[in-house]
Amino acid sequence: MSKLTDNDSGKTDTPAGDVSTDVQGSDVSAAEVPASSVQKPRKPGQGKTVALTLGSGGARGYAHIGAIEVLEERGYDIVAISGCSMGALVGGMYAAGKMKDYKDWVTGLGQFDVLRLLDVTFNSVGAIRGDKIFSVVRDMLGDTRIEDLPIAYTAVATDLLAHKEIWFQEGPLDQAIRASVAIPSVVTPLVLNGRVLVDGALLNPLPIIPTISSHADMIVAVNLSGEDERRRRIPDAAFSESGEGEEGDTEEWVDVIREKASRWFDWDAIKTFSGRKAGASPDSPQDKISKAVEKKQAEKITDDPEPVHETIDWDKLGIGKFDVMNLTIETMQSALVQYKIAGYPPDLLVNVPKNASRSYDYHKAPELIQLGRERMAAALDRYEESRTSSGPLAL
Repeated sequence: MSKLTDNDSGKTDTPAGDVSTDVQGSDVSAAEVPASSVQKPRKPGQGKTVALTLGSGGARGYAHIGAIEVLEERGYDIVAISGCSMGALVGGMYAAGKMKDYKDWVTGLGQFDVLRLLDVTFNSVGAIRGDKIFSVVRDMLGDTRIEDLPIAYTAVATDLLAHKEIWFQEGPLDQAIRASVAIPSVVTPLVLNGRVLVDGALLNPLPIIPTISSHADMIVAVNLSGEDERRRRIPDAAFSESGEGEEGDTEEWVDVIREKASRWFDWDAIKTFSGRKAGASPDSPQDKISKAVEKKQAEKITDDPEPVHETIDWDKLGIGKFDVMNLTIETMQSALVQYKIAGYPPDLLVNVPKNASRSYDYHKAPELIQLGRERMAAALDRYEESRTSSGPLAL
């Protein structure tokens, strides 16, 4: 039987099981019992270590912030993190102890703030240099090096020339994040030591393998490419009420960029990032294409013996090349994620539906963070009750 190690009464050690009897038998009220002797409720994850994998998904990566918060609140000890793209960014901020600073920054960004940070460039390899955004990231992280972090950290990028994954497990943290988030054709690649590095999601949007060596009690993966749920997407204008002048400022900024870009740049990218005007259709590009195809099928003449070449009026749909490219990348990532999960199934899989927001809705941090909290909480409830993974198609 265990013994009490701290005993100031001068008596011999008393078995732990007799403590409550002694208290009840004395004249000391419950309010006078020292706080140190009152045991706090045990958290579900207390004493359990977690290796966390954070997937790619653009702005949906804000959900990782909420997911991490719930893990911590339930007492789980995160001992390793791997991630790519936004997963690498959020994971790096957490590992460096800068999560609060980062969260405070992103939750204060309106749509016009995001547009000003885009740092548009008129070259052919990327619509955004990323210098303005990453200057903020560098200021937060300072000279932090990966090998000096208190937990194991891996950022995954893709080497375009060698056609393989690159794992950053040492070196400057901000540099690793910059390489991992260089979305092809959107953010300019990072050239480093003879390598041309872009978004790790190109080959591994959910990098589970780097966490295996941590020997944690459980591996938790947060997938931002979850299967569609026919739920309403986070509204495009969710945070446009921050000021009456923001809409006017945005339109003025877009007009200036349109004029400068008219001869140099694919206007679709700016048009996509600038969002839609009030009253426009809330449908995603995927929804618009699906409806157009269904309409074509309904209009099809079934008794025509000659095959008809079907076309869609893309201009009327309001879909540009950038939207199609983004949809293509997300389709590829969804397929890759399923292969990764099948090969290395995590103990707990948390799915954030890919139709929760557009990949470039970076002004919607508060609601996406809340979505991450809800998804992680629901998945942990199921896991703690049955000790089974949520499964690829569950929460």
